[in-house]
Amino acid sequence: MELKERLRELRKESGETQKQVATAIGIGERPYQYLESGEHRPSLDTFIAIADHFGVSLDYLAGRSEER
Repeated sequence: MELKERLRELRKESGETQKQVATAIGIGERPYQYLESGEHRPSLDTFIAIADHFGVSLDYLAGRSEER
């Protein structure tokens, strides 16, 4: 599973909007939308913030593991 699919899946599971996730991880809504659409890749700091926000490992977020 690709990062964009993981992002969408985790966001929907948490019941959050794109804007809520973006605010929680410290980026704008539009940059977050680019991440979720696969148009951009996150910086390392943003990648870590996303994993922390959803409580998953970086490997899970990157699609390298099925273990959260």
